[in-house]
Amino acid sequence: MKRSKGALAALLAAALLAGCGSTPAVSVQHSVALVAKSTQTEFWLSVFAGARAAAAEYNLKLTVTGPETEEDYVAQNAMVEQAVTDGAEALVFSAIDFTNNASTIDAAAAAGVKVVAIDSNVDSDAVSAYIGTDNHAAGRMAAEAALDRVEGELRVGIVNYDVSSANGQGREQGAVERFAESGRVQVVQVINTLAEAQHAQADTTALLQQHPEINVLLAFNEPTSVGAAEAVRQMGLSDTVFLVGFDSNVATIDGLQEGAVDALIVQNPYAMGYLGVESAYQLLTGQGGTPEDVRDTATRIVDRDNMFTMDSQKALFAFEQRSN
Repeated sequence: MKRSKGALAALLAAALLAGCGSTPAVSVQHSVALVAKSTQTEFWLSVFAGARAAAAEYNLKLTVTGPETEEDYVAQNAMVEQAVTDGAEALVFSAIDFTNNASTIDAAAAAGVKVVAIDSNVDSDAVSAYIGTDNHAAGRMAAEAALDRVEGELRVGIVNYDVSSANGQGREQGAVERFAESGRVQVVQVINTLAEAQHAQADTTALLQQHPEINVLLAFNEPTSVGAAEAVRQMGLSDTVFLVGFDSNVATIDGLQEGAVDALIVQNPYAMGYLGVESAYQLLTGQGGTPEDVRDTATRIVDRDNMFTMDSQKALFAFEQRSN
């Protein structure tokens, strides 16, 4: 049966009205909490920049917290518990203490929170993905930087941070392993200091005074590298002690130019933050595929010979470039 144009118009109007009365689709904004080891260094500022970029791209509500020092795992555990109480659906986490953070992460997972580890892992089966440096390989890279650039016998001092931090221990193991393979290295002493530049400087100064035979220093994160570089500079040892540090910082870059630092192992903290939040999004929504169990972010050696190349400048000043 044919309908008149008037009847068709009436049907169309009714359909439009029915559509207007239906409930529209709502885009859910998921909540992600990033709990870092610290908020005080350029390394972590770069992590946060990457995390916020991913949160904006994927329409996530992101909170960022961290303790004042990289030794305070108790405060870090309290921050995780608060994030769960506040309704976080996923946690992007860098553990201060591989063991002592584990039970809090287990409890968060038991409450239904998805867990992604970045930078430094935790002893928990609840971690769905780890994103960061291959720390054992990075330690070997630091040792290789010294072996390739210093002739003769190496007498090495290692300045590490908290003995309970998984990434620092991985770097130490990798470096010591590579040194042992070389057959021309004596590791004189390994010290563990607070991940604060002032403490690292004092402890490095004491190490060098006690062992004047040391001609190579390795420092395994940003604060220890800044402190070790200042110790070398103030003691006037830039020409006799070869320092390999970690991460990009104004002080260590200045040290690289002036001679107190000889090589830097530069990580990619921006990628850690970005990929950590992206992985949380994938776990919460199932979109974009399942995140890989382990994702290794890029690491490179920067020294005075290559520091002004485009690739090295991008690595050294990643946070400044991403912020512009």
